[in-house]
Amino acid sequence: MIRQHVMPFGARVIHSGGVHFRLWAPTVSTVGLWLDEKQEWPMEATGSGWFEQTLPLAKAGNRYRFRLPNGLLVPDPASRYNPLDVHGPSEIMDPTSFDWPDEDWHGRPWEEAVIYELHVGTLTSKGTFSGVLDRLDHLTELGVTALEIMPVADFPGTRNWGYDGVLPFAPDATYGTPDDLKRLVAAAHQRQLMVLLDVVYNHFGPEGNYLHAYAAPFFNPRHTTPWGAAINLDGEGSRTVRDFFIHNALYWLEEFHLDGLRLDAIHALCDESSPDFIEELAIAVRQGPGQHRPIHLIVENDRNQARYLGRDATRHPCFATAQWNDDFHHVLHVVTSGETDGYYADYTRDPVPILGRCLSQGFAWQGEPSSFRGNAPRGEPSGHLPPAAFVNHLQTHDQVGNRAFGERLCHLVPPARLEAATTLMLLAPHPPMLFMGEEFAAAEPFLFFCDLGSDLAQAVTEGRRHEFSRFARFADPAVQAHIPDPMHLSTFTACILDWQATERMPHRVILELHQHLLALRRRWIVPRLSGMGNGEPVIALFADHALTVRWRLGDGALLTVMANLSDHVTPAAPVIGMPLFATTNLEAHRIASGHMAPWSVTWHLQLGDPS
Repeated sequence: MIRQHVMPFGARVIHSGGVHFRLWAPTVSTVGLWLDEKQEWPMEATGSGWFEQTLPLAKAGNRYRFRLPNGLLVPDPASRYNPLDVHGPSEIMDPTSFDWPDEDWHGRPWEEAVIYELHVGTLTSKGTFSGVLDRLDHLTELGVTALEIMPVADFPGTRNWGYDGVLPFAPDATYGTPDDLKRLVAAAHQRQLMVLLDVVYNHFGPEGNYLHAYAAPFFNPRHTTPWGAAINLDGEGSRTVRDFFIHNALYWLEEFHLDGLRLDAIHALCDESSPDFIEELAIAVRQGPGQHRPIHLIVENDRNQARYLGRDATRHPCFATAQWNDDFHHVLHVVTSGETDGYYADYTRDPVPILGRCLSQGFAWQGEPSSFRGNAPRGEPSGHLPPAAFVNHLQTHDQVGNRAFGERLCHLVPPARLEAATTLMLLAPHPPMLFMGEEFAAAEPFLFFCDLGSDLAQAVTEGRRHEFSRFARFADPAVQAHIPDPMHLSTFTACILDWQATERMPHRVILELHQHLLALRRRWIVPRLSGMGNGEPVIALFADHALTVRWRLGDGALLTVMANLSDHVTPAAPVIGMPLFATTNLEAHRIASGHMAPWSVTWHLQLGDPS
């Protein structure tokens, strides 16, 4: 099975012989094409900033760069592979040379999603796509149904979270070749695993982005972002820029047969056009590969714009499939850890009612003022949306890695609290997401790391420490000095997971808990999620820091959770249906006597249509 996405730019192999090259460079008058660092051919200006050249002698495997009038040699911004990193030449790739073995794969419905976010470089000691493939059997046994891979677009250096990518079509050579990534996707599909990829369309990294030198209209100085001038999505020349990123999305979905994308920080996109970029991209996906198999688009959006999550009359997503629900994370983090720094301050007043709102309506903030944001209103009403529109999580690369010392939740809270929170996430009707190693309470942190050039190194190190100086516990420069240096190799290696820990206590018992909960989810809950609306949720607060939430599932069954999230025994609320699960500290005699132990959670399911 051959898969190829044809693009209006980049290098395209002509199967009758030769290669066609196309570059948008509206800021310069001439462009030269260098092949294998040996010979230069002038490219023809064809109007509107485009330059083209067809070389009959070129073939897959040749390396090429473009020479600007000032002599600067730059890689192809649409490079499919840059084996010598972001400053080196691009390599011509022929996607039709890969024979896909997963012709029978037709995707999975979103209701079945159990997501596992991972970073290729630290998931295993190999740090490659091949290393991820080695862990696929573990993930299927765990009960995961979807990998969510942090960005792989070519970044500077040998290690990075991926959000500093500058060549969005080229899988980073540190992880392997494009074919290595395709083999990983095919192997995942053979195990009935979906593969989602994190993509970044709101900025380029600080090193290796040459677009300013020949395509200034790629950026719009009318809008500013934390990374400088914004990507030009609504100014003069923006049609080409929008096409560049829309083709990037289609490229990953078609040429790499991915099952979906996670769009990073769409709140950082500056776009005043209509339809806006997210809407246009989603329509292109729905009318393209989404016509033939389920394609899932997940957004990260601090603005809580529910309009991107709307459903049509058939309950299919109009634009995005779901959003990472940071509100769910933040309030549970406050409840379990007691931390109130930064954005957690918004969740300190009545956290359990806020948690109930997240479980029953999705967003905690639906237009109310946010004190953390200077009392500016945040969010849109979301109670009409199905739970499937909200990805619940206890940990992500952001929430762990943006801590000074990269602590995971298991490093911060006692086991009973961790079990209660895990149970709330994994059995709720919302799609749950685990962060790599969470399923066995990995001892390793996940720290911020990168490998930028020497001219940026000191600024990155100092900037990381300055970032935490506003927190009282890091006010002392001597304390700041102990924050791991993002540029140091040891910061990266400290994050590599030790998989042998899964055979040791207490990691083994935590892994077994996750396996058991996901088996329950797969057997009792997932088959009843199809056709579910907003679940007609009913929420009750029956004691201080204790609540029940009930949803009506797609087949009419009622799913109920009762949770005591305090250090005290509380009276239990009435529940209906058969018990599905109770946390280990919930003793049977306390249920019988109408009480719940501290930090205990119980789930019940009433089958059939109770109405």
